[in-house]
Amino acid sequence: MAASSSSFSSTILSSPSPLNKSHLSSLSSKLPHNICLPVPRQHRRRVPPVFVVLSMNSKPTILVSEKLGDAGLDLLKTFANVDCSYNLSPEELCTKISLCDALIVRSGTKVSREVFESSGGRLKVVGRAGVGIDNVDLAAATEHGCLVVNAPTANTVAAAEHGIALLTAMARNVAQADASIKAGKWQRNKYVGVSLVGKTLAVMGFGKVGTEVARRAKGLGMHIIAHDPYAPADRAHAIGVDLVSFDEAIATADFITLHMPLTPATSKILNDENFAKMKKGVRIVNVARGGVIDEDALVRALDAGIVAQAALDVFTVEPPPKDSKLVNHENVTVTPHLGASTTEAQEGVAIEIAEAVVGALRGELAATAVNAPMVPSEVLTELKPYIILAEKLGRLAVQLVAGGSGVKTVKVTYTSARAPDDLDTRLLRAMVTKGLIEPISSVFVNLVNADFTAKQRGIRISEERVILDGSPQKPLEAIRVQIANVESRFASAISELGEIKVEGRVKDGIPRLTKVGDFGVDVSLEGNIILCRQVDQPGMIGTVGSILGDENVNVSFMSVSRTVRRKQAIMTLGVDEKPSKEALKKIGDIPAVEEFVFLAL
Repeated sequence: MAASSSSFSSTILSSPSPLNKSHLSSLSSKLPHNICLPVPRQHRRRVPPVFVVLSMNSKPTILVSEKLGDAGLDLLKTFANVDCSYNLSPEELCTKISLCDALIVRSGTKVSREVFESSGGRLKVVGRAGVGIDNVDLAAATEHGCLVVNAPTANTVAAAEHGIALLTAMARNVAQADASIKAGKWQRNKYVGVSLVGKTLAVMGFGKVGTEVARRAKGLGMHIIAHDPYAPADRAHAIGVDLVSFDEAIATADFITLHMPLTPATSKILNDENFAKMKKGVRIVNVARGGVIDEDALVRALDAGIVAQAALDVFTVEPPPKDSKLVNHENVTVTPHLGASTTEAQEGVAIEIAEAVVGALRGELAATAVNAPMVPSEVLTELKPYIILAEKLGRLAVQLVAGGSGVKTVKVTYTSARAPDDLDTRLLRAMVTKGLIEPISSVFVNLVNADFTAKQRGIRISEERVILDGSPQKPLEAIRVQIANVESRFASAISELGEIKVEGRVKDGIPRLTKVGDFGVDVSLEGNIILCRQVDQPGMIGTVGSILGDENVNVSFMSVSRTVRRKQAIMTLGVDEKPSKEALKKIGDIPAVEEFVFLAL
């Protein structure tokens, strides 16, 4: 066999098109959303690489359903007919949408499946003037061939400034003192604040906004620590910030500011258990997403004195109920989701989203695209299991990284009998990137934005092909993902070269994990996985199986690989449900178990 290597390209990749009606009728919804597939080679030769093409003699129509800055509207009007119709009911939106080629919304308009169905296929682009896209049904957009773009960068400084504003206002009781004076009182002794100088601020989420908050807080004389599984340590150190584990961050901080996305992993991450780990008298700021805090638990922590004060710009339900105990708590400062609400940010967002929407309607690709149209079913049939394999290997690999390490260097190796020209790996690389980034990020990764997203986070992805002799009937023999220069939560996942390594294959159409570190395994990549390094002795399978059985956790697959008989073995279990913390602790307490890790797929 021979190996050839190709380096990572940061060029934003495009989906070849245009797609005619026969193509569109064959689009499939069987893939996970937020991905796109390459068009067959014969179509790529015929047409230039574009994304959305409007075949019309007249100007396109763009519906703007919420207020947008004048600069953005002016830009739109140079290219299209613009219909500004605000406060539409769902029924009114569904009625109007069939006459529109693009729709621009903020957070107040729900772009549901019914909207896409009502468009009759005319709607080509949805632009979200802001970062979050919780109000857009991405799966439905993809199924209907509609591109979704957002504006993630223009409000970064505004959000950071609001975070600092809440931090200082909370520390000095500004809101409470203001209300007191307006009520005719003069209570100087009641509203004695605390100083920020010399205090430790934990920045939870060290992306764009978190980084800007850290810069400003350092100017206030604070000591800054941060937690973010993806942030490179050298980038943090460059501005004088120490990256630490989640537990260390919340346990040592005097102030905590949240800048993490709302994902299944971060939902209610500040809960009773984690509040109990904090310093008594800690103060918390949240300008990220309301759902990252268990609001009932926060009220209990405030009442118990664990949390001295909180300053919140976002809530689980917006607007929050009028009788909310949290909102009405005397030690809580609140604002109505004003993070991006500055004149400059609003104009910046308007321009950014207008440029993205106009570009998409012209057939150009926006770096802020968060989905892409599906493509012909014959491509799906061949690549679908490998797409799933690539993403899940990425998810496994990143979950094996110990907190605070920072993923910077990733290598993806494809073993195949096909010639390089007959195997386009852009999609596979994009899916590995998707698996690496999405578990701890609000970014939606696909073929369109994968390279851009990885580059933005300082992740260098290189590719290598190992070319086999034999029939090229199937696209790939194996995919291997390696992450260098990191520590691992599961030491056995480290290869002889000192890298986290996972490898998988497709067998009978099913993606399977076949190697962890230098240990061979064989389990289906579905549900969840428990990796367990143990002393090789009788009864281990039964012992672990009994613990899981008592918890009503179904074991779908099991594989045991050993180095030397009666020495050491790696047991890999596929489980349908996530075991409780108690069950996982029981597994860890088994004397013969040397290490174990639970991995969610």
